[in-house]
Amino acid sequence: MSYVITVEKFKATYNELEPLYRQHYKEMTDRLAVNGITYSPYKPRLEEYAKAGEGGWLLTFVLRLEGTACGYCNVYITNDMHNNDLIAQEDTVFVTKEHRNGIGKKLVKHVLEELKGRGVKRLNVSAMTDLRVAKLWKRMGFKEAATQMIYEF
Repeated sequence: MSYVITVEKFKATYNELEPLYRQHYKEMTDRLAVNGITYSPYKPRLEEYAKAGEGGWLLTFVLRLEGTACGYCNVYITNDMHNNDLIAQEDTVFVTKEHRNGIGKKLVKHVLEELKGRGVKRLNVSAMTDLRVAKLWKRMGFKEAATQMIYEF
């Protein structure tokens, strides 16, 4: 089995990745619901994602096995408002359950290499779907810098 990771335009990949986006959203909202946190139904702002992808400030990394998508990572690139450093913010990173065999680490390493090559200084991530992934990120060199809190109205 040989996995392939490519950087593609959001708009070009959306139809293929849409079932994975839904699966990811459901896993995340189910986990948060256990803590009493409710999210609205899945209804992405496709026009905004497409605009960001076309503008080059949203990168879509697609993980495929034998041509079939089994994971992805969407990352926004921007300039830090405080010092103008080029920084990145993970929007989503997801690998389907049947492929969670270490390939997620390879996907993240690929993302890190691509971002470094583009001159990005920092990548911010948050473990929302599966909190265990934070342990993996720490082993990969990520540093804990904040605690994310949610307040519901």
